[in-house]
Amino acid sequence: MIWRLGALAVAGVVALPLLGIASSLLSWQGELWRHIAETQLSDIVGNTVILLVGVGLGTTVIGTGTAWLVTMCRFPGSRMLQWALLLPLVMPTYIIGYAYADLLTFAGPWQSALRSATGWGRGDYWFPDLGSAAGVAFLFTLVLYPYVYLAARAAFLSQSQSLLEASRILGHGPWRTFFRVGLPLARPAIAAGLALALLETLADFGTVQYYGVHTFTTAIYRTWYGMGNREGAAQISLVLIVIAVALVALERRSRGRARFAIASNLRYLAEPVLLAPRLALAAIAACVLPIVLGFVLPTLHLAQLAVTSGALVADHRFVGDTINSLVLATVAAIIIVGLALFLSYAARLARRRSLNRAIEFASLGYAIPGAVIAVGILLPLALADHGISRLTQELFGLPSGLLLSGTAFALIVAYTVRFLAVGMANVAPGLAAIDPAMDASARVLGARPRQVLRYIHLPMLRAPALTAGIIAFVEVLKELPATLLIRPFNFDTLAIGVYRFASDERLAQAAVGSILIVAVSLVPVILLSRTVAAAARPTSSPPGP
Repeated sequence: MIWRLGALAVAGVVALPLLGIASSLLSWQGELWRHIAETQLSDIVGNTVILLVGVGLGTTVIGTGTAWLVTMCRFPGSRMLQWALLLPLVMPTYIIGYAYADLLTFAGPWQSALRSATGWGRGDYWFPDLGSAAGVAFLFTLVLYPYVYLAARAAFLSQSQSLLEASRILGHGPWRTFFRVGLPLARPAIAAGLALALLETLADFGTVQYYGVHTFTTAIYRTWYGMGNREGAAQISLVLIVIAVALVALERRSRGRARFAIASNLRYLAEPVLLAPRLALAAIAACVLPIVLGFVLPTLHLAQLAVTSGALVADHRFVGDTINSLVLATVAAIIIVGLALFLSYAARLARRRSLNRAIEFASLGYAIPGAVIAVGILLPLALADHGISRLTQELFGLPSGLLLSGTAFALIVAYTVRFLAVGMANVAPGLAAIDPAMDASARVLGARPRQVLRYIHLPMLRAPALTAGIIAFVEVLKELPATLLIRPFNFDTLAIGVYRFASDERLAQAAVGSILIVAVSLVPVILLSRTVAAAARPTSSPPGP
């Protein structure tokens, strides 16, 4: 009862901004929707479908395929590729959009080199243009596939080699074993990672706005800033919530009543398969190409811009921005992972549909643009500040000021609401994969629920929890719209610094902040990736008789 009530209370607090957005339905916006239907709706729906389908297929194929290769196979460089495949995760979508736009433009280095080598002029050749929904989907895929890769790799590491060996004994080859055994067992985790990638695609604004691709997020910002209509913007954001709910419901319906739990006595891993030379070369190419396109090329170009322009020492404010970003990201990641563990375990104990629905609703903030989340956060916190200030005025004769809405506390709340889905998407599938018989055995021996969580589940959930921590940490570092609106006075982050210079068309200075975001994210991503592998690999040999 205590766990269920606590989970409902936490879910209710986290969902308050979402409920505030839902209250916009009380405002009549018929003229706005008529205008959108007549001018933009077909483009918005078409571009959104292209983005979701393109990113869904691309991230699933790249993330799942590379996770299987580096986990279950051995080839030259496979150990290094295990963490290198995470590198695009540290690249914000708007930054890779800026980098490729500068690289592929007519006056950019690639086309200039091509014309210099061939003597061609304008119109004499074809060159890729990313200024379309398909092009933006390609860019999204390059930086969002690590969501699927992380979840799939953690799932593959937790699978028992005995099950795969049984498939081989029954006559299944490597491909049939992957599709009939490995992939179905990992499907909940893959679907969770895919959901994060698709929700990030729905909520992106910087990239689609820069490339002129009309989506629901661009309609939200135009309605808010162009028309000054916050209620209309909130109503449009409700469409994103509906799409997010539909995506989650579709995956759960396709899964049916299937459950994927592996008994503890089957959790051992044998050595990965050593690939033949030709297959090893193909595996290397498949793993290296996403890293080069999603991380190496844009990072090198941004570094070149920063160095050649002399902007590396142009602005020392990035030092303070880096410290602020590190503190916010660390605190927010810890809170998000802690809440995800608490809510997931409470749902496992209670097994109530109402609790599951409340938790799912509280996790939908990832589908809402950060600016809309900011409004949903500031309104209730401003009311709370007003009440606290009036109370302190009566008791002590001094107003308290903006203790909640005017400090970093508001940022932490916004990050928690925005990225709680990151924690839930990684922790919940990991908890579901633990055999329920272990809970029952511990309870029979007299263990209380918190003891079961502490001594049984937490050691087995190190890999999913650290995966959630990685993604939450990096996402908070990259978050721009919510930070821009909520941050206290004279309190900037790296994302704010990049936006400040990029908005002034000072791409070289913006490149400095972009490189710092990459550098700050790089070390924890590499270290935690290795820790995930160590935590998820129970033993290297089968259990004795």
